[in-house]
Amino acid sequence: MIPVTKPYLPDQEIYQQYLAGIWQRNWLTNQGPLVTEIERSIPKAIESVPMAYVTNGTIALQLAIRALQLSGEIITTPYSYVATTSSILWEGCKPVFVDVLSNGNINPNLIEQAITDRTSAIMATHVYGFPCDVKAIEQIAKKHNLKIIYDAAHTFGVKLNGESLYNFGDISTASFHATKLFHTVEGGGVFSADSKVMDKINLLKAFGHIDDEHFCLGINGKQSEFHAAMGLSILPNVNVLIEERKQLHALYVKELSSVLDFVHPYIPEEVVYNYAYMPVLLPKHGMATKFCKKMKENGIGVRRYFYPSLNTLPYLVKGASMPISECIAARCICLPIFNGMTSEEMQKVILAVKACLQ
Repeated sequence: MIPVTKPYLPDQEIYQQYLAGIWQRNWLTNQGPLVTEIERSIPKAIESVPMAYVTNGTIALQLAIRALQLSGEIITTPYSYVATTSSILWEGCKPVFVDVLSNGNINPNLIEQAITDRTSAIMATHVYGFPCDVKAIEQIAKKHNLKIIYDAAHTFGVKLNGESLYNFGDISTASFHATKLFHTVEGGGVFSADSKVMDKINLLKAFGHIDDEHFCLGINGKQSEFHAAMGLSILPNVNVLIEERKQLHALYVKELSSVLDFVHPYIPEEVVYNYAYMPVLLPKHGMATKFCKKMKENGIGVRRYFYPSLNTLPYLVKGASMPISECIAARCICLPIFNGMTSEEMQKVILAVKACLQ
């Protein structure tokens, strides 16, 4: 089976060197030296604002909501992974959905009409790592005195006009899950230029206390030295990984553009992209289940990513339809793309796609 993604693993000897240091120090967690090192190294490598390293991308979102003291309603996107919505619910807030653009990102032209006196923030996702209209969102937030959180789970290495996407909003969050371009097996990051916000994040992720002095309700969002070691082993290779994926993306576009629509076929000059995903749109509604089944029968893993549109989740009160999000969710399939993908695997996928569309 050709998987839809495959975690990149670094040189084992390099990882073992980090492990040897862990054994020598016998310091496994609780803000160890490797965790501290990765918190310094990632912002330096990608030229971003400071970062707190946490257990996963969902906790990162929950910490962001808690650190900004949000309440009431948060305007958000229906086209994202479920964690974007669930983090809002877990923190006792109400997600208010507005529809998306054809590229999957939240439509800024619809945000303002969804604002009420209960709105505290906007939480938008850079879908598949493609930048939201950050300028328009910032203007709306300033006008209405709202906070901005970007779910930037897919954006490691992405830049907009030369600036890391993690630098936008009051807080941006990252996922370092094993399926991501850059990963630490499990993990996440919280990015903010506001030192007070970062102090609050670091307090919240460590149970809300420093030594014996307790300041606030916190949670265990700390990461281990073993996870940090994986990230530090991979970090120097990120640019090479992105370049390899760029070549795979270009080949997909060349070979399949006659039979499929691509969510992001062309990358604007102002965007340095990471090619973390290969999302395509099937020609018609109602094809996705059958297409995925046929691809699996051909030994190829694909994924309906993201499905369903989050406004249709069964545990939410039914609200307004989000026609564009629901349309994209019904038609979008992510094809295999991963580092180390061979030309033979690529050709097998391309031939199978064409055959399954007939």
